[in-house]
Amino acid sequence: MNRWWKLAALGGCLTSTGCEQRGEPPALGLRSPAPALVLHGPVEHLVEHTAREPMLVESPDGTLYVTGYAAPTPHLWRSTDAGATWTTVTVGGTSEGAIGNSDVDLAVAPDGTLYFVVMSYDREKSEGERISVGVSRDAGETWSWTALSKTRGDDRPWVEVTKDGAAHVIWNDGRGVRYAVSRDSGRTWKEQPRIHTEGGSSHLAVGPGGEIAVRITPVSASGNVEHKAADLIAVSRDGGANWVKHKAPGRRVWLFPFDDNDPLPRWVEPVAWDARDALYSLWTDTSGVWLARSTDFGDQWTTWRIVAGGESPYFPYLTARSAGELAATWFSGRGADIHAHVARIDVPDGAAAPRVVEAQPYLPDSWQWAEKPGTPRHRDTGGEYFPLAFLRDGRLAVVNAIQDDQRSRTGFSWRTVDAR
Repeated sequence: MNRWWKLAALGGCLTSTGCEQRGEPPALGLRSPAPALVLHGPVEHLVEHTAREPMLVESPDGTLYVTGYAAPTPHLWRSTDAGATWTTVTVGGTSEGAIGNSDVDLAVAPDGTLYFVVMSYDREKSEGERISVGVSRDAGETWSWTALSKTRGDDRPWVEVTKDGAAHVIWNDGRGVRYAVSRDSGRTWKEQPRIHTEGGSSHLAVGPGGEIAVRITPVSASGNVEHKAADLIAVSRDGGANWVKHKAPGRRVWLFPFDDNDPLPRWVEPVAWDARDALYSLWTDTSGVWLARSTDFGDQWTTWRIVAGGESPYFPYLTARSAGELAATWFSGRGADIHAHVARIDVPDGAAAPRVVEAQPYLPDSWQWAEKPGTPRHRDTGGEYFPLAFLRDGRLAVVNAIQDDQRSRTGFSWRTVDAR
């Protein structure tokens, strides 16, 4: 989806399997009594355009890549020194098919093949119009681009690579979640049957055994279409040939059409697999941050409220690595006081509550665009999430958009947390 400010839904009370269905309060995650994560940075990379709703990925050789949108064409940056410095990667021009100005995602295969998916958005019509994917098999030196779709309503693409090297791309167009696969390192792509004929492509994750999970949510086509019943997690255990669909854990109130006064904006609802094939779902409501885990591929869920109190959290993101080792981000606050939150989450076996350790929240250097000089300024989240990833050296990395037209500062910031 692409709008400069995209507000979606009002968080309500949540229920799911287990104690909440019995009318009892859900288990509360063991939150650290004081911030215990130490964020290093930021390293700032200032460029001509901001990098809204960024994404990062690390190749098998340790090279780091970051992208984000707001420029008229796709942009990508690379670091070969663990994020200390960044350079621009030339991904090609429009004549080569490098076309897109909106939502982005990155993925890398075990052999180092790099995938870069991008959406094109018509801001005058407030709708998407194209999904393109770029592929590099030589660490970003050369690229080949394919237009996966040129359909009115195209929106929110994601790309992931399963353990067998197959690349999976999803997106939506107001008529359900579309899906394409490449099994030859991006040389050819084959569109598969729609994963679901309603809803939006909220998130995509792949597991260590080749499992695929797709979060399907009610609002799609850049906020222009709603399917109320499409609040699901679809899981495939056979490489995308077949899908089993489960009701998403918890309850949410999806506001449609959008309302700029929505107290809890909602769009991306992340899912992640850990190393033991456990599937996780993360979401927020006005009471806190919620995490659910399924050990049977989405059939049953155990749910915890892992953060409670404070200002309402929104726009979460989630990643996982080893067994029960997760990390998450979210925003809180409004106006000049938007804060970015980063946390590690350790989930033990069984029903024991997760342990949550947070960093000190910080103010992102992203401001609403084209505010009149001399008037009170309002921060901007820079997108519906800010990403984080576990790196090969054990650190955790976080990227935020830098967006400050009044000070001519645009680009992105890079922060890290030391390995444990």
